[in-house]
This record gives sequence, C-alpha cells and structure tokens, in this order.
Amino acid sequence: MSKVRTRFAPSPTGRMHVGNLRTALYAYLIAKHEDGDFMLRIEDTDQERFVEGALEIIYHTLEETGLVHDEGPDKDGGVGPYVQSERNASGLYLEYAKKLIEQGDAYYCFCDKERLESLRSSVSEGSDTEIVVYDKHCLGLSKEEVEANLAAGKPYVIRFNMPTEGTTTFHDDIYGEITVPNKEMEDLILIKSDGYPTYNFANVIDDHLMGITHVVRGNEYLSSAPKYNKIYEAFGWDIPVYVHCPLITDENHKKLSKRCGHSSYEDLIDQGFVTEAVVNYVALLGWCPSDNQEIFSLEELIKAFDYRHMSKSPAVFDVVKLKWMNGEYLKAMDFDKFYQMAEPYMKEVVTKDCDLKKIAALVKTRIEVLPDLKEQIDFFEELPQYDTAMYCHKKMKTNEENSLEVLQEVLPLLEQQEDFSNDALFEVLKGYVDEKGVKTGFVMWPVRTAVSGKQNTPGGATEIMEILGKEESLRRIRAGIELLQK
Repeated sequence: MSKVRTRFAPSPTGRMHVGNLRTALYAYLIAKHEDGDFMLRIEDTDQERFVEGALEIIYHTLEETGLVHDEGPDKDGGVGPYVQSERNASGLYLEYAKKLIEQGDAYYCFCDKERLESLRSSVSEGSDTEIVVYDKHCLGLSKEEVEANLAAGKPYVIRFNMPTEGTTTFHDDIYGEITVPNKEMEDLILIKSDGYPTYNFANVIDDHLMGITHVVRGNEYLSSAPKYNKIYEAFGWDIPVYVHCPLITDENHKKLSKRCGHSSYEDLIDQGFVTEAVVNYVALLGWCPSDNQEIFSLEELIKAFDYRHMSKSPAVFDVVKLKWMNGEYLKAMDFDKFYQMAEPYMKEVVTKDCDLKKIAALVKTRIEVLPDLKEQIDFFEELPQYDTAMYCHKKMKTNEENSLEVLQEVLPLLEQQEDFSNDALFEVLKGYVDEKGVKTGFVMWPVRTAVSGKQNTPGGATEIMEILGKEESLRRIRAGIELLQK
C-alpha cells in the first residue's frame, strides 16, 4: 500500500469549530499512526465567507495543539500551491472541468437566476423546505449554441452530468457499504459563475493531485461521497479511503452551534481550559480506545488511535466531563507552568501584597478550570461579610458560643506568636487542642471561618494565616469575635 497521506483543509471563515479541530486531529492521528504525511490545505474558494485574520487562527491553533503539518502553504512538499485560490489562478480547475466536457461527462449551463427559481419545489408534500433540482436543460444545447453563448460573454457554470438511472454504491470505513439511487444525485456545479471551483470539485482534484489516501471529514458530507466518486471514475482515478466522523451534539442532542458558548477551540481556551485537555477530550468525541483509557498525551494518542474504532452514533459534547478532564490535567501539571497560567486570573481578584505562588499551590488540585480559582481566593483580598451561622458545624460540634470561646482563647496565643509560618501556627493551635482535649476540627473550623469568611476554602486555617500574615490574620479574628459577641 502507498504511504498514508491525509489532509486538513479548512476554510478561513473565523474561529476553529470543535468539529474542525476533531477533523484535523483525526487526520493527523491516522497519518502519524502509520508514519504517513499530514498536510494543511487552505480552501478559500468561497470568497464571500472569507474572514480577515482567520488564516492566522488556523496556523495558531494547529501550532498550539501540536498538530504539526508536514506540508502546507509554509512547507512545500512538491505538490503545491496549498491554497486553492492560488491553484485556481493558474486555471487548474477550469482545465480539468473542460476535460470532463470534452469527455461528455460535464457541460456548460447558461440558465439564469429566474429560470433556476422556476424549478424550485418542495422536498415532500406538505413540507416547508424547498430545493432547486436542475433539469439538465443546457445538456441539450448544441456545440454551436454553446460556442455562441461563450462568444457573447453569457454567464455560465459548468455542471457534471450525473446518471439518472440505476444506483451508485460506495464504501466508507466507518459506515460500510452505502447505496443511493442515481436519480437523487443532482448535476453538481463544478465551476461557479465567478470562475472559482465549488468546494466539491476542488476537493476531488486536489486530493488526487496531492496523493491523499485517506479523506477525513464530518458525516454531513456522507451524502456527497457518491457524487465525488462519479468524478473520480470519470477521470479514471483511484478513490481514496473515506472516513466520515460522527456528528457532535450538545447536551440536548442538537448540533453543536456557536450559541452554546463552547463550540470553538478559542471559546474553550478563553474559558480557562488547557490545550492538552481539549485535544484529549476532542479525540474521544466519536472514538473509543479498546481499553477505555481516558487520559492521553498526543504521543499516546498517536500510538493508540485506530480510526476503525470510531462510532457511527453522534458524540455528545459533555462540558461536565471536559471540566473533570481539565481538572486532572491541572493536578498533574508542573507547578511553574500552572502558576504562569493561573497568575493573570489571581491578579484579577487579589491586588494586595500576598504570596500568589502559595495561593496557587492551595488551589492547584481543587479547581477544574482556571477561572474557578477567582471565587475560591477572593477572600485574600478582603474579608467578605458572612453570617455567624457559618460557625456552626455538626460534625465538628461547633456553634456560635463555643466558637467565640475558641477565638477568644487562641487570640492571645497568636498575638504572642512571632513565627507565622504554617507549621509553626499549626503547632500553636495543636497545643491548644491537646490542652483542651478536643478534636482538631473543633478549633480549626472557627479559626478558618474567622480568617476567610467562607464556608469552603482551598486551604486550612494555618495555611491561610501564613499567606495573610500576622497583622491581617489577627484583625480578622478580632472581627470574628466582635461579630459573634453581637
């Protein structure tokens, strides 16, 4: 078998959708699993949808996610150009379309907008959805009529002449053998009136000329595969292996859309997810390893990925699962890298002179996404208002009265304490616990409540006091005593 060659062929139309990222990832994994080549091709034939800056987004996303292409606009592998508008400028697609016309497999169509509108009909009786099914009107034009129209500069498109009788069967490595009636396949437009090729035609030409062996794309293109095959057959070219990926839906089983707020890679990064977790999670949207492993590095994915284990069923984008996975990555992350990522979020809520690295160490294993830490650490900036009911804890056997007593009795001990490190503070309070003959939580709960004003904190009483420092810790304990006395 020839060397495996896959491609990622995005259109520069904005942020990279999760579905596009999965296509890129699967194409990359298929190639690298077989020591093949992964290519980047830019499909910009739809000039109306072009978005300024989108090309930079594509390059940036591939670089961040580690999906390094072997060939592309910036890495010539000998089959370029790798940008379709540049390929079109040489007349490449028109040349191949004219070959099909000469063979009788394609034809010029001069029908204007009004005539095409007259062909509009409902998909089915009672349906609101309408389609235009072309009636092959221009297929019957004589050579002389065609030449006269071209000479007169009459606008045209070039259409492929699809068969109307019988059926076409094609194979997809995920969905198996699929047969469609030929009468359902409309005459595809190959070259548009603006001179640009359609997505469908350019794909076939480029995939063949660039030696693509495996075509990876979403299953929304499954119905187009037999039309592509007819073009391959008309040229006498080998048909590549098709790998159609299942649909990605939201939690309500609707197609993942921009409205859901996490439909693109950039959305997820903006929301505090880390790249490695996103790539890991996206790999599992439609593919399952044989041993049900869930956490993978990119290198481990390359070794484990077998596209034949992909599912036909839609994959649900579960944000809860992604958050869990992201939390696992944060826990395992090198501390310096974590701190570098967490620091901007911490500085949004803590502007006082606190040791942010110590705060980061407290939250590292307690958050799932980076923005979560803001709500957990904001009390370091300022003691929030809180209800004295927070001092009551059944398991610790604390209430407002005995909490007041604890705070009043530990305050002078802490006032005398010069070493305000975590270990030293713990020894002081542990000494008080032993003297009173109570459980540790009986003392730590009211102290932690007083210095944080929160039900849940990322650290214990002495860890918090070490970061706050002596003066601020004592101020907060005195405030707690005053609150309880009231």
